[in-house]
Amino acid sequence: MFTTTGSRGLYKAPLSKSLLLVLNGLTVMLTLLPQYQQLFMYNLQAVTQQHQVWRLLCGRLVCLDVKDSFCSSLLIYNFRIFERRFGTRKFASFLLGTWCLSALVDFLLAQAFQFLFDYEVEELPAGLLAPVFSLFVPFYLSIPRMPVTQVLGHIQITNKSLVYVVGLQLLTSSPFMWLLALSGLISGGLYHSNFLRLQKILFVPAWVSRIGRYILEPLFSSSQPSSETPLGMGATLDIQRQQRMDLLDQQLLLAQYNEARRNARHQPQAGLLQWTRLFPSLRHRGQNRPPMQPRPQAQTHQSTQPTLDNSPVAEEQVGVRLCVSLCLFAYVPLFFVVARLVEMGKELSERKERGE
Repeated sequence: MFTTTGSRGLYKAPLSKSLLLVLNGLTVMLTLLPQYQQLFMYNLQAVTQQHQVWRLLCGRLVCLDVKDSFCSSLLIYNFRIFERRFGTRKFASFLLGTWCLSALVDFLLAQAFQFLFDYEVEELPAGLLAPVFSLFVPFYLSIPRMPVTQVLGHIQITNKSLVYVVGLQLLTSSPFMWLLALSGLISGGLYHSNFLRLQKILFVPAWVSRIGRYILEPLFSSSQPSSETPLGMGATLDIQRQQRMDLLDQQLLLAQYNEARRNARHQPQAGLLQWTRLFPSLRHRGQNRPPMQPRPQAQTHQSTQPTLDNSPVAEEQVGVRLCVSLCLFAYVPLFFVVARLVEMGKELSERKERGE
């Protein structure tokens, strides 16, 4: 969806598909039945004072806000590449480990915030949010960064920019979402670096993996995509898919080289935004197609018209346009978050004055 590597859809990603279907289905049910939302609130005060430990399970699985559910679903769909690369069991172990670690880090960050600013954090946003933010750690470290275009002459838009914009939108959806994001990044960094051998302590057992393979995987498995053109001469589907990824990367580099040549020939457009890079003309879009293989000499006399195909670079241009529009809309919730923090600061100052 956001990156141009790997197959489209949820092929070989049954865990990601089950998370998208089950969690979003529960979110819709709780939206239609608001009287049960109280059971799924992530209330830290109820856990510490009233000893409602079950809220650590219910309050950290299902999102009660539709916007949070939508943004987290987009990120889970994009991060399905790790399930294909690591395997379902290792991917599930990463989610389980970061989910358990983030529960502890949430309380530590809440206590630190109360100690520094004298403000008690009573409730946090509900949902599987901290493990989703923890997936940004392997995404930043292992996914290559490929520039697509530039904005304002110096700001580069890459194939990972849209994912970061969606994460920023999720970060600014509520005032204390930053606490869950920081908790997820800390837990993801600890688990990814295998700090204190956490990967050997928090993992999915083999017998649980076998049960899920025989019971749950047939329910959530997806069929192999048939719309993809078979590329490469690999002996297995994985080798062919790897060859397809390499070819797409070569096409991105070739498109970047052609764009640099066009910018060197023509004078850049005046203004802050170089719209010719974001919205190229129709006569240049055909240059993004992969080079055609030479035909035999016996068939050169036949005049055939080349067919248009869906270029990955064209898909990146659509993603860049969506990225620019999301960047503009991301400042609106950020304004409300800053205003809320200012109000909290005023309340704290008034409390101190009253106490004095």
